[in-house]
Amino acid sequence: MSGSAHSTVLSGARVVLPTGTVAGGRVIVDGDRIAGSAREGAEIVDLTGHWIVPGFVDMHNHGGGGASFTSGTAEDVLQGVRTHRAHGTTTLVASTVTGDLDELARRAGLLAELTQAGEIAGIHFEGPFINPCRKGAHKEDLLRDPDPAEVRKLIDAAHGAARMFTLATELPGGLDSVRLLAEHGVIAAIGHTDASYEQTRAAIDAGATVATHLFNAMPALAHREPGPIAALLEDERITVELINDGTHLHPAALELAFHHAGAHRVALITDAMDAAGFGDGTYHLGPLEVEVRGGVARLVEGGSIAGSTLTLDTAFKRSVTLDKLPVESVVQAISANPAKLLGLYDEVGSLEPGKYADLVVLDAAFDLKGVMRRGEWVVSPALREAV
Repeated sequence: MSGSAHSTVLSGARVVLPTGTVAGGRVIVDGDRIAGSAREGAEIVDLTGHWIVPGFVDMHNHGGGGASFTSGTAEDVLQGVRTHRAHGTTTLVASTVTGDLDELARRAGLLAELTQAGEIAGIHFEGPFINPCRKGAHKEDLLRDPDPAEVRKLIDAAHGAARMFTLATELPGGLDSVRLLAEHGVIAAIGHTDASYEQTRAAIDAGATVATHLFNAMPALAHREPGPIAALLEDERITVELINDGTHLHPAALELAFHHAGAHRVALITDAMDAAGFGDGTYHLGPLEVEVRGGVARLVEGGSIAGSTLTLDTAFKRSVTLDKLPVESVVQAISANPAKLLGLYDEVGSLEPGKYADLVVLDAAFDLKGVMRRGEWVVSPALREAV
């Protein structure tokens, strides 16, 4: 049996493994998995001068390719998924935005079917349990205090596909909701919050493990009122999401987070909306109208940043070339860490035998040249293939 999806040796590249980078390494693909040895007659693809890194894992993404995960049909959702796959994201969690509770429950049902089909890796509920004073691009009259019974309703509606809830844990019912999520194996993420340092510490002790887009939609770090940022950065139990698009964060803030938390506690995300991989124009994020100009998404009413148009290949290149982060640290933050958080690291997140053959090929300038998902090229490198 031959063919690039069945038995292939990718050779000559710099391969980033959990143990470090191997120059002139190789990745063996057999069917949809990475193999430890090549079969006789395997096809050889020479990737000398390139990098091979694990497929990217995005745990916070609202859409792309002109399609939203918060509305539309299953095919609309798949359009967004395909757009991000073409930019290296081989594993993606679909994020919702604030809406009517019954509407969110219905949406969860559709996204759960796509999870069961293996197209997405689960659901992230961002809202409605967030603080109105840090609402960002969420419709204020639909916001509500965290109620464990309502959180449980959405968990049940997701039929096992609920992966994460973003909560303002300082609100009434917040800590009890965190405990409920922890009991059900669902990530409790602190975000869109006005919590104090002490309130944030209490939420972490209750079981919260993620900071939703750190620095954004929360009080700024101050020397007498350190607020949530200091609490989230200092605690080893927390992984901090960062949006490295040049709009959401100043490079110094990104460097501060990487330095203080360490690469093992960072998850690079997109927080993408419909316009990612599509272009400027007018869109909707849930019920709110968004205008995208110059690749920056803002609410038409009020001007708040409304998600991003980022794709993870851009975040990767920016992190390495502009922010001067080590390639291995970026791989950890963009693949391994989110895979571990989502409970998927036995299948994705690193280039190890037995895992899915999910990988990204980058050239020497860190531009994307190839994407493989489960042994099939999504984007095939335009290289001479020698047999």
